[in-house]
Amino acid sequence: MKPPVFDYVAPRSVREAVDALGDPGRDAAVIAGGQSLLLEMHLTRRKPDLVVDINGVAGLDGLGVDGDSLRVGALVRHAAFEAPHAVPGPLGALLGQAVTNIAHPPIRTRGTLVGSLAWAHPASEWCAVALALDADLALQDRDGTRQVAARDYFQGPYQTARRPRELITSVRFPLLGDDTGVGFVEHRRTHFSFATVAVATALTVRDGVISDARIGLVNAADRPVRALAAERTLIGAAAGEHLAGHAGRTAAERLFDRAGRIAAEQDAAPVDEPYADAGYKRQAVAVLTGRALRRAATDQRSRATERREGPR
Repeated sequence: MKPPVFDYVAPRSVREAVDALGDPGRDAAVIAGGQSLLLEMHLTRRKPDLVVDINGVAGLDGLGVDGDSLRVGALVRHAAFEAPHAVPGPLGALLGQAVTNIAHPPIRTRGTLVGSLAWAHPASEWCAVALALDADLALQDRDGTRQVAARDYFQGPYQTARRPRELITSVRFPLLGDDTGVGFVEHRRTHFSFATVAVATALTVRDGVISDARIGLVNAADRPVRALAAERTLIGAAAGEHLAGHAGRTAAERLFDRAGRIAAEQDAAPVDEPYADAGYKRQAVAVLTGRALRRAATDQRSRATERREGPR
């Protein structure tokens, strides 16, 4: 298949990019990694008459801590998060766990985190992580820049709050404290398939109590889902040695299993797919949420031990 004819521009600045996107009467598409757009164009499911290539735009490849958040520019590739210590603390650990589930190395060296948010595929790992962590997206057009919270951004499969003439220039993730543990678990049919279901979790423990819980569900609805009902069952629960997942069904493990069931029954709204119907996906959400919470709890305990005793 060959894509329809289109015009191509390669701006060198954000201003030039948004000016190109703002050209009236044009159906413009932004390309950074192109790992989704080019396929859609070849299959003629997407037919832009103008492609705006932002790879030469200065300043969009920044990745770094700014105050209490991590700023990820629009040209930061997936592979950047595979590097050890690329991002500090628990947030870096969660991003590092999530990224290894994205496609395969050639895709990760070209595709971008912001591009995944722009595409808003229901099975995108980054979309669920952004939602769970209350990320903020910066969108710019000719009139200026606005901030959109992830909870307001995702509106359906491939549907977002981004306006046609806007460019996502960056996304900010709040840093996670040292008292937070993280976990990411994914199930897919083959190594290179989209996620059948995946779950991202972050648990914060203070004074022996779970003070905050974040659960993001991947491919559990027609958009990323934050499992708010499941989170509420966890906040305020006692935490302690049993959080490390010792043998037997401890009180914490029963709590995690219950949270998984609630996530499946109350938070998820799965859609049938050829290899996984809605019932199968609900069961997967329940099981994977429990597993991801156990991993987060184990990670939190390991971090607490390291703070007390120092690295081993």
